[in-house]
Amino acid sequence: MTIPTAPRDPGEPTPRLPRHLQPGDGWVECECGRRHWGLFGAAGLLLGRRDAQGRLTDVVLQHRAPWSDQGGTWGVPGGAVGPDETPEQGALREAQEEAGIDPAHVRVVGERVLDHGPWRYTTVVAEVADGAVVEPRATDAESVEVRWVAVDDVAGLDLLPAFADAWPALRATLDAPPEEV
Repeated sequence: MTIPTAPRDPGEPTPRLPRHLQPGDGWVECECGRRHWGLFGAAGLLLGRRDAQGRLTDVVLQHRAPWSDQGGTWGVPGGAVGPDETPEQGALREAQEEAGIDPAHVRVVGERVLDHGPWRYTTVVAEVADGAVVEPRATDAESVEVRWVAVDDVAGLDLLPAFADAWPALRATLDAPPEEV
């Protein structure tokens, strides 16, 4: 990708961000009556950060592109798990691709699995690693926006329905003091 060094001509179309295609990309017809993305399941990263007193303050959320499945909703950066990846590896790769989050700046503290039999979604729960700084941003075409959201504001967003259902339990996991997680 070429990074321009001069301002764009206002008549020029906005450059498209890349899409990262993976071997696990594809739809699975599920027994629940829906189709789900990820031939080998899918995973996403719920990354939290704490204040100086150790209290959870914010999480990284992705505003999904309108053209994507359930587009326009908010959820965690994530996607299809590759055939040779663990859900944790897939979630960290997807977060790097979609939100610019360096896996080295993340400390995984747990996971939550939504199991539909032939298909699973794993939310990898993590915190910013000690001494790391994470500045999430939309880094591909699958996001309108990626940013830190105050935990008290999450439920007020138009959330992806499955994430909305999972949010109370996920927040409780992150709310636990670090030594209890």
